[in-house]
Amino acid sequence: MPFPAITSPGNERIKRVVRLRRGTHRRDEGLTLVDGVRELAAAVAAGVSLREIFFCRELVAVDSIRDLLAAAVQAGTSVYEVSPGVAERLAYGQRHEGVTAVIVPPERALAELTLPECPLVAILEGVEKPGNLGAVVRSADAAGVSAVVVVDGETDIYNPNAIRASLGTIFRVSVCAAECADVLPWLTEHGLQLVAARLDGDTAPWDVDLARPTAILLGAEATGLSSRWNESGVRAIRLPMLGIADSLNVSATAAVLFYEALRQRTRNK
Repeated sequence: MPFPAITSPGNERIKRVVRLRRGTHRRDEGLTLVDGVRELAAAVAAGVSLREIFFCRELVAVDSIRDLLAAAVQAGTSVYEVSPGVAERLAYGQRHEGVTAVIVPPERALAELTLPECPLVAILEGVEKPGNLGAVVRSADAAGVSAVVVVDGETDIYNPNAIRASLGTIFRVSVCAAECADVLPWLTEHGLQLVAARLDGDTAPWDVDLARPTAILLGAEATGLSSRWNESGVRAIRLPMLGIADSLNVSATAAVLFYEALRQRTRNK
């Protein structure tokens, strides 16, 4: 089907979309951007509200997104075909697939999270880099983590880079932002043991029963977890480090811990 064409990078609509690369504009507009076919498909599958889609025929195989575009049009989303120059203007850095969409980011409150019978929850405190957040969410999705809660962080959960780093899994995993004052009683209410990844931890993760209902606590690489997680009920663990580095990237640590929990939960099945 034919779509309205935009060929000028100076088009006012394109300028407005490009401004959404800045966090202040995303907050003011209540919108964010999704880059890539796989990421857009994940957003559509999750029922995310789409406002606009921009695609470049020279950069993306139209057959690969035909169903996505048809579903978007049926839902009332505006779809535009753009020139390669416009697609480049819309793209995030040098990484683009010729598809960019404007969406309304999902809003989910802590109280709205529904946990399974034996949940595994990830708590991220103060993680600032959206790429790290997205990578943690991607691992959480792969390892079957029940929810990811971002605590007192500066990161916009639906930063386009977080969406891209998660490969769109951020729309599938239960992710929300919350204040620590609300998270602590919520964890207690759900009966979760608290396991904190800390440099001063004295226990390896495989020596802790992660098959129980568990919350894995992860802090920012520069500062680690704050002292509020030093309570007696929190078990401090540490990955053995045999080289000269004293820690891994937070997303790598998260992946190791998530998969150790998965190993323990599936070894007797």
